[in-house]
Amino acid sequence: MGQPLVNDSADRLRIGIVGVGAISGAYLRTFRRLDAVRLVAVADLDRDRARAVAGDEGVRALSVDDLVTDPDVDLVLNLTIPAAHAEIGMRALAAGKHLYGEKPLTATMAQARGLLDAAADAGVHAGCAPDTVLGTGIQTSRRAIDDGLIGRPIAATATMVTPGHERWHPNPDFYYQPGGGPVLDMGPYYVTALVTLLGPVESVMASASRTRVTRVIGSGPRAGSVVPVDVDTHVTGVLRHASGALSTLVMSFDAVATRASSIEVHGESGSLAVPDPNGFDGDVRIHRLGGEWETLPPSAGYRDAARGFGVADLALTPPGALPRASAELAFHVLEVMTSLHAAADAGTTLPILSAPARPAPVPLGDAPGGLRG
Repeated sequence: MGQPLVNDSADRLRIGIVGVGAISGAYLRTFRRLDAVRLVAVADLDRDRARAVAGDEGVRALSVDDLVTDPDVDLVLNLTIPAAHAEIGMRALAAGKHLYGEKPLTATMAQARGLLDAAADAGVHAGCAPDTVLGTGIQTSRRAIDDGLIGRPIAATATMVTPGHERWHPNPDFYYQPGGGPVLDMGPYYVTALVTLLGPVESVMASASRTRVTRVIGSGPRAGSVVPVDVDTHVTGVLRHASGALSTLVMSFDAVATRASSIEVHGESGSLAVPDPNGFDGDVRIHRLGGEWETLPPSAGYRDAARGFGVADLALTPPGALPRASAELAFHVLEVMTSLHAAADAGTTLPILSAPARPAPVPLGDAPGGLRG
């Protein structure tokens, strides 16, 4: 299978970031403490912003064209807006670079298929967020399931409700345009967690609605402005996993609040309350048949994980193997999410054609490749 891309701390994977907006700060903080990776360059359409970040990090500010072809860049980290994920990713792969991007993988399934094919042709690794599933929260939950603590898994529920991002976001328009909505916005965290816990999905069915046709911006310089709603804002779906387990997914920009666990998994002999999949840790609680709710100690996953651990995990993946936060997994998740909308529109059950292997579990540890210092 070959050697990992990085063999020791003196041989770090050299990272170039395209897009240094708000989310880049989380990655930058993580890269400063991971041994397996080293930031070498940044690029942004706002050249002044790129130069400011480069100065703070002690790296070079390059144009996008120069960064994706730079010989000192091993992996391009694509933190652009979703509409640009395919374009930047294809340029990086054409230059023979490894690739890791923010979620979703691309805006469309056709673009995603092209990205996977290009990575295979180039013989490089391609990965994608979310890497929250690598932390102790989801991995300890998986360990409990794999160890049989709840018996054979029967079903799961995943619930995300919020009354809408326009209440706090100064420019929420894109959340309510095609490509937005609660499933494509927050679904990657929940569906990726469900696949990690229960394996790939083989079919979906769904219903959807939109409570309001407009939204009013509640903060910032555009407060009071009206935003049209062109997507469904409440989606309920059922995912049938290849294992036979059924997951019920509720994703809403309409509901006010919930007391439901973010994810619950129910087995023949117990139930598991899984922490928020948009985080890396949190309490994992189990209720065994005839017992009471109790908290499980962390037993798997990277401790103190943060955005960027997926990049370091990729750096330690041998050629021919899939990173845990792989583009193949992200492709499957994108197919599930887009098929939920299509199934709701058609009023039917739709098959899921992709079937990635369930990612390898993460043993309990501090970080992929270790921590600096």
